[in-house]
Amino acid sequence: MKQFIRIGVDLGKRYFQVHALMSEDGRAVTRKLPRSGFLAFFADIEPCLIGMEACGSAHYWARELQAKGHEVRLIPPSYVKPYVKRGKNDAVDAAAVCEAVSRPDMRFVPIKSAGNQAALMLHKTRELLIKQRTMSVNALRGHLSEFGLVAAKGIGHADELVEMAKEDATLPAAAKAVVKVFAAQLEAINASIATLEREIAGAHAQSEVSKLLASVPGVGKIIATAIVASVPDPGVFKSGRDFAAWLGLTPRQDSTGGKVKLGPITKQGNRYIRKLLTLGSTSLLRVLAKRKGVLHDWLVALLAKKPARLVTVALANKLARILWAMMTTGEAFRMEMFERA
Repeated sequence: MKQFIRIGVDLGKRYFQVHALMSEDGRAVTRKLPRSGFLAFFADIEPCLIGMEACGSAHYWARELQAKGHEVRLIPPSYVKPYVKRGKNDAVDAAAVCEAVSRPDMRFVPIKSAGNQAALMLHKTRELLIKQRTMSVNALRGHLSEFGLVAAKGIGHADELVEMAKEDATLPAAAKAVVKVFAAQLEAINASIATLEREIAGAHAQSEVSKLLASVPGVGKIIATAIVASVPDPGVFKSGRDFAAWLGLTPRQDSTGGKVKLGPITKQGNRYIRKLLTLGSTSLLRVLAKRKGVLHDWLVALLAKKPARLVTVALANKLARILWAMMTTGEAFRMEMFERA
């Protein structure tokens, strides 16, 4: 069987580029492989280190290569770019991946299991349907406002708007036909969202870690299952701050000459979980007067000198660190930190 030091792979839809390093002096074997022959190429190779960009289908191919005994590491695409010497093609990208995977300080993406990816499919599909529902309600609201039919804001008042359109005798028949289409679409979307949420609840009930995280105030089944599916191994983060930084909840630094200058949060990393934690933090601030404890006192002191929106993000940052600590240690949330008054 062939032996290589390490291999860099540039994934594609139909063809994959392989850069297999034979020795540290730069001698390498390069191949452009069709999708059907990709795994066959690695079947004749001794187990070695393989690097790939963490892009579409990367987790699937990583699992397949791991099953053949190889050590696979996924690299964020932005971390591979500095190793591209010149130009931009598949062969150059594969060579850059091969070089990047050898760096001792490189950060890698944990390989997700098929179950984790299925759970994330539930979340992403639910998020898509919610966006489509919002678009439909906004379109319906805009159309009917041209006929003087206006209802209060919010998804909950969409049915009221539909009923107003049905009862309005002056509304043209063509407009009522459009309203009927929107009503049917909203009903179907709501039913689909409810189905997905039941699936998410089922996944939550089967995960001990998810149930542990859901005990934190402001963190329910949706946030808990999303974090468990997105972070299969919390040990890849050195600290809770690293986890919060991965979510884009830490301040951006613009420091030089020994002067530390912090700006707004980076907003990099997992946008979905960052949004969920921010929404959860907003709900906590609404019931702040009904709570007591260390977390309550910290929030009250922060609200005395900072805007509420900034405090919401700061609380999301703190919740992220708490969740990482719980995933790492298995310790339950200390309810006395934020219990009911």
